[in-house]
Amino acid sequence: MNGLEVEKVSVRFGGLVAVDGVTLTAPAGRITGLIGPNGAGKTTCFNLLTKFLQPTRGRILYKGADITAMQPADVARLGMVRSFQISAVFPHLTVLENVRIALQRQRGGSFDFWRSRRVLNRYNERALSLINDVGLSEFTGIAAVELPYGRKRALEIATTLALDPEMLLLDEPTAGMGHEDIDRIAALIKRVAADRTVLMVEHNLSVVENLCHRITVLTRGRVLAEGDYATVSNNPEVREAYMGVGHA
Repeated sequence: MNGLEVEKVSVRFGGLVAVDGVTLTAPAGRITGLIGPNGAGKTTCFNLLTKFLQPTRGRILYKGADITAMQPADVARLGMVRSFQISAVFPHLTVLENVRIALQRQRGGSFDFWRSRRVLNRYNERALSLINDVGLSEFTGIAAVELPYGRKRALEIATTLALDPEMLLLDEPTAGMGHEDIDRIAALIKRVAADRTVLMVEHNLSVVENLCHRITVLTRGRVLAEGDYATVSNNPEVREAYMGVGHA
């Protein structure tokens, strides 16, 4: 499988088992959803996959290679890029400047862009295209700190896409957005997933239903159910896990 495979992965913090024997797959060219009530272990799983945490046991394979013991930077170089639940942008740079910085990664270890406006400007066309894709064209010259939360989320997705990842791990990409923004970002995710692997944590179940080909449901650090949306939404244990939990 040319995607992500997680095999019986667990992580323990002292006496607490935060993730317990999780197995899941995220095939290339597909959108896989990771859902569950608050505290289910979804973000911990993301931290394990992107190597901010090391598993206590189990294996993580990406494109057939064992990445279990790798460091975060090494995994990123393989093309696996993550967006965060809390917006991670440069607050006092403009929308354009934020996206341009992400595009400058293509220059490898060169830092000469700090000295040359000409070098910076070469990225403008691609940056403006990405900004338009996420619906931020009217905010190009606005500092990120001045953006509403939902717009900051859109900016983060633009900077994530600027890295031209082979795999996207999206942590609640539509959180804090209005309906119009949600529809735009969902359409964008669907479009970019055509030739990428996408694994997303999302609380908006209508987005999950419309986007995800396969869904893994976590609760208390364990896999509760998996399958397509119809399968997991009709599972009595999943319904019980979500009892009292909003769908958005």
